[in-house]
Amino acid sequence: MCYGTEFTRHHRIERQLAIQAFFCDPHAPWQKGGIENAIGRLRRYLPRKTSLDDLPPNAFDAIIAIYNNTPRKCLGFQTPAEVFIPLHFKCESTPGSSPG
Repeated sequence: MCYGTEFTRHHRIERQLAIQAFFCDPHAPWQKGGIENAIGRLRRYLPRKTSLDDLPPNAFDAIIAIYNNTPRKCLGFQTPAEVFIPLHFKCESTPGSSPG
């Protein structure tokens, strides 16, 4: 079985955030309820057949801003931005950050 390289730095992220990573089994959506919820939220702005090439250049940043500034019950009704900004953590998918 082949795996991608998207999680090769998970040990570094675990150390920086003092968390433990969990990897779901393939084809087991019941193991990743949070991910399924996140995908559902993103589909509000990016329906399945959306051509990403047709989106305006700032569309992704706008969608990320909406997503990261929406309060979540699981975060005590704080937004992801409010929770993660104090950690001063940046990753490759954070707009404006550089790989590291």
